[in-house]
Amino acid sequence: MSGALVYGLEPDLDAESFQAVLVESGLAPRRPAGDRARLDRMLRASDLIVTARLDRRLVGVARTLTDFAFCAYLSDLAVARDCQGRGIGRGLIEATRRAAGPEACLLLTAAPGVEGYYEAIGMPRLTNAFRYDRER
Repeated sequence: MSGALVYGLEPDLDAESFQAVLVESGLAPRRPAGDRARLDRMLRASDLIVTARLDRRLVGVARTLTDFAFCAYLSDLAVARDCQGRGIGRGLIEATRRAAGPEACLLLTAAPGVEGYYEAIGMPRLTNAFRYDRER
């Protein structure tokens, strides 16, 4: 990977930039990527937004809901396709864990077909999780 890769906290990330990463990552079909107002609501209600920038270009986002004391739900992990396979997703997860703090467990729901990625980076799989799917 050429250039400078920088991870950072960007609580004021704008919906247009978030939308672009969702599209570039392939995650857009699983998110309301066409609804910029909803993306903005998602961002504004987030407790932790970690980004990865390569030569200032936004190439990754980890969006988390957390209390910083007990739990952290990593709702969105998106890395631009042309940057995948370079450890950026792992770096976003590590930066999220550091920012959430040692008292918070980190949870996420893997998109179908990518469960192996999380296993490959050593994230333990849960068998006792439950959820209701969103209605829209």
